[in-house]
Amino acid sequence: MPKSQIPVLKQNRPKGNTSRKIVIILLLLFIALLAVLFFRSSVSRISAIEITGNVYTTTSELLEKSGLKKGDQFFGTSAAEVIERLKTIKAVSTVTVDKQFPGTILITVKEFATVAYELDSSGVLKAILSNGTSLNVPPTIGVAVEKPILTQWKSDDPLKAKLSEKLAQIPNELTTDISEIIPTPTPSFPDQIRMYTKSQFEVITTVSLLTDKVEYLNQVIETERPGKITMLEADTYVPFIPDNPEDGAEPGASQ
Repeated sequence: MPKSQIPVLKQNRPKGNTSRKIVIILLLLFIALLAVLFFRSSVSRISAIEITGNVYTTTSELLEKSGLKKGDQFFGTSAAEVIERLKTIKAVSTVTVDKQFPGTILITVKEFATVAYELDSSGVLKAILSNGTSLNVPPTIGVAVEKPILTQWKSDDPLKAKLSEKLAQIPNELTTDISEIIPTPTPSFPDQIRMYTKSQFEVITTVSLLTDKVEYLNQVIETERPGKITMLEADTYVPFIPDNPEDGAEPGASQ
């Protein structure tokens, strides 16, 4: 009698994999829905922009240059992009951007230091920053009296920028007595300058030598009567009023 064949039973497919796929799809759809709702809500947008530290650049100028606006997407612009934009402003030295969720962006600006002032051809007072940038002085901040005034300088004189860099390298206590700086170039010293001090000294030196010679300048000012100080290849001092010969003193001093 022939053997009957037993039919092969179909194996049930595991339901776990299908259920897991459905859960993942639903989860992704839920996340996408939440993302759409989030980016359409006010929570995802810039609600406040605060700028501090600026003196010569206006807040409106910085805000425009930053490219940020209230109502824009909070995550639409990175802090690095904002910093890069703001550093294109000549007065700006450093920038920090702090994005505080939700909606607040704090921008702190540090401008180049003020090293001197000048009056332009129309009589407007300008501040000279350490990088050579010349900017109008806002009437609300006043003038630092310990900074010198640059006079008779051309606006495009490259030596003015170099002088600004040199003044920035000198401690404030060594420049507070300098009241005026005038360019006096000569064939031998094309970067020569003349300085006048509040203590009634006249000083001849060069932009390139200024940082090296300023110590000698202050030594003479602190110990001698008003006179003319020359600080070039050699340093000399001659008083405006000669010493009295009857006192046995010599009519000048040099170093």
